[in-house]
Amino acid sequence: MKKILLSGLMVLITISLFAQDSVSVKEQQDYTWINISPQVGYRFSEYFAAGIGINGQYSKEKTNYSSYSTTSTYGVAGMNLFGRFYPIRQVFAQLQPELNYIWGTYDNGNTKSSLNGKILPSLLLGAGAVIPMGRSGGLMITGQYDVLNKASYYPDPGTPYGKNIFFSIGFTVGL
Repeated sequence: MKKILLSGLMVLITISLFAQDSVSVKEQQDYTWINISPQVGYRFSEYFAAGIGINGQYSKEKTNYSSYSTTSTYGVAGMNLFGRFYPIRQVFAQLQPELNYIWGTYDNGNTKSSLNGKILPSLLLGAGAVIPMGRSGGLMITGQYDVLNKASYYPDPGTPYGKNIFFSIGFTVGL
């Protein structure tokens, strides 16, 4: 009965938001990042789960200098596979390869340019925990890092996840 309850359908929706960050008196920087990434998977045993997902991201960065400002926006649409190993019931390690289509614009006041779309791979490695909520669901907190991390300088966007570990919060529901 325990294995039947542990196996089932998992849905994970990840929403990440970053907001305003003040850099200095002469320079103001606003950064927004929104990520919505639903996933569907199957828990094969007490220790293993796998599935597929899609992701959509939007980011905007605006920097104001004393004499000019720059604005860059990026959009990301992608798909992924994930595998999770649960050494204990509420803790897991995760591997998630992704393929992302990235587009965007850059404007520094004098020059406007755009990235007309580029397909980039990511390989997310991470770990997380599930805080049980109810009989077959839970709050999921995950820290991940893109191990294919490529520097992201305009006009080459590199990884959509940046150069640091990032955290996501989602929900898992078992049927």
